[in-house]
Amino acid sequence: MTEPIYIDVMGKPCPMPLLMLKRELKKAAPHQVFLLKSSDPHSEIDLFRYCQIHEIKCQLTKISEFEFHYLIES
Repeated sequence: MTEPIYIDVMGKPCPMPLLMLKRELKKAAPHQVFLLKSSDPHSEIDLFRYCQIHEIKCQLTKISEFEFHYLIES
């Protein structure tokens, strides 16, 4: 397995987490892993919905009230 592609969207409001994930997914090889870090609590809804629709695995780790880490496998 390759190193995850790191996507830092800390301090950026929705819809930036989703938009930046989509941009990286377009550039990535198949079966790529991403680590997305967000400070927006609303990112959970957007990212999970998008991943569910596109059958992409998404795992959330809540680090604190304002830090969320998503492990996304395309």
